[in-house]
Amino acid sequence: MKRTAGVEIERLIQLLAKLPGLGPRSARRAALYLIKNREKLLSPLSLAMADAQDKVTVCSTCGNVDTIDPCTICSDPRRDRTILCVVEEVGDLWALERAGAWTGLYHVLGGTLSAMEGIRPEDLAINHLIERAAVSGMREVVLATNATVEGQTTAHYITERLKGLGLSTSKLAHGVPVGGELDYLDEGTLTAAMRARRPF
Repeated sequence: MKRTAGVEIERLIQLLAKLPGLGPRSARRAALYLIKNREKLLSPLSLAMADAQDKVTVCSTCGNVDTIDPCTICSDPRRDRTILCVVEEVGDLWALERAGAWTGLYHVLGGTLSAMEGIRPEDLAINHLIERAAVSGMREVVLATNATVEGQTTAHYITERLKGLGLSTSKLAHGVPVGGELDYLDEGTLTAAMRARRPF
């Protein structure tokens, strides 16, 4: 492919194209917009990214991302430590937090089981989840995986692993559409789904 811009611009376009939802065309448009708005956007964005690189870390307890470890949620004494909500990715945790639908703790799996993609239980934070669920005082684990084949397969696998711990296990109600992802749902749907959770 013929190069139409300098090496630095091409590199910016290639990096932007790796972001979810951005293909080569969208990446070119985004790069041009950033360059045009260098003072308003490009400089602050590069500083924010450098800050994120230096200061953002993954919580060793739940898998959330924050500037402290344990994260703000795990450190909050007002959180109900007897209930644990299991989500696939950090974006799902953020969606539930935006909705104000959950007052307990979280556990981020880091994905879902997938034979097609070769993702096995040991590739996810499932063993750590079982350890956390087994602590004294834990009474319920809510499986808030997405309503996809992989999400449901992962939920079933976790349910089997949790058997024998004497915990209540529930999943989100069907207010979450089949094939839907938590990060794209509105707060009202998420809140209703969380309140209407039922045994799994």
